[in-house]
Amino acid sequence: MIHKKLRKLTGGMIGAAFLVALAAPVSAQTYKIGDSAGLTGYAATVDRAWSDGVKLAADVINAKGGINGRKLEVIVEDNHSQPQDAVVVYRKMIVSDKVDAFASGCVSAGTFAAASSVARAKIPMVLCSILPPKPNEIKWAFTTLPLPRFEVEKRLEYLQQHTKIKKIGILHDPSPYANLQKTAALNEAEKYGLQVVDVEQYQTSDPDLSVQIGKMNAAGAGAILKIGLGGTTMTAAKNIKQLGLPTLLMASLEDLKVFKPVAEVLGNQFFFVASPSQVVDALPSGPLKTAINDFLTPWRAKYGDRDPNWAGRGWDAVLLLKEAVQKAHSFDGPKVRDALETISGFQGTSGVYDFSPTDHHGITKNPLFLGEIIDGKVKIVQ
Repeated sequence: MIHKKLRKLTGGMIGAAFLVALAAPVSAQTYKIGDSAGLTGYAATVDRAWSDGVKLAADVINAKGGINGRKLEVIVEDNHSQPQDAVVVYRKMIVSDKVDAFASGCVSAGTFAAASSVARAKIPMVLCSILPPKPNEIKWAFTTLPLPRFEVEKRLEYLQQHTKIKKIGILHDPSPYANLQKTAALNEAEKYGLQVVDVEQYQTSDPDLSVQIGKMNAAGAGAILKIGLGGTTMTAAKNIKQLGLPTLLMASLEDLKVFKPVAEVLGNQFFFVASPSQVVDALPSGPLKTAINDFLTPWRAKYGDRDPNWAGRGWDAVLLLKEAVQKAHSFDGPKVRDALETISGFQGTSGVYDFSPTDHHGITKNPLFLGEIIDGKVKIVQ
């Protein structure tokens, strides 16, 4: 009888221990953030920085105990800057890694290609890219990018206010984001007293752009709005120099590592759109500068003077997910998604984020500047 009672008691204890073992990992498990990034290919410069910013934010949050006691785990997969590869890595992270959220990079075509899979899995994603096109996909996607027209407007404003140029050309790659900027330029140029006289497309692998630039010059373009990432900005600069043209080259947001050698080639013929973090020293004291410096302190400790722009957006993405988890009091994907829509007045490194059920763009006021590089130093164009 005693043995039977002992076996019953022991069995009960084992059962209780088993239940505890099942319950224990819930508090110990990580919050998994997936990152589909172009670590190789044309987007490598920006997406490597983005991913490093995502990982840095996770490290800083983990050092403070994580989110509601749960540590963050960042899983980065290289999509090679190609949409078909993005589909593969997204599916891998959804099915095998079972990520809880995405903080993915700047390859918009990759986001488009994988967005349906993410929506079916009901996983929220905070992106460096533009939003996917379909409503059921946009529902799960939130972007840290300013509206594409903001980049265009900064360049058109300068041409209107500080030059006598009346005719411009547009040189763009085939990416979705570049096409949105091209459309914005075509729609808004007239408001700034400017005429778009030629639009030329290039491939990110093109070794020479002199034909396109020559066509724009023949059409009378005094400035070229160059839209797209990667080494083609240097290619365009060299072509302008080789052709002996006085044409202004005005580039989109990019890593300063790309722009500094371009400035050495073109000098005062080169301007570019700059984010707040790229010109932080020129900013007045206030919430924006404070938010940037909160990020720059650990960033510079680890990476020195490396360009902070894209990394700052990655940092913002993780902090936005943290804010949403805390607002939702849950790590559940649909609940975090719902909470992201309620975030407003959130000061990040790239601007103030104001999401809503009808707008997942976040940054709705233009936070950008026009920049130039003089003697190796980044300056805000006055």
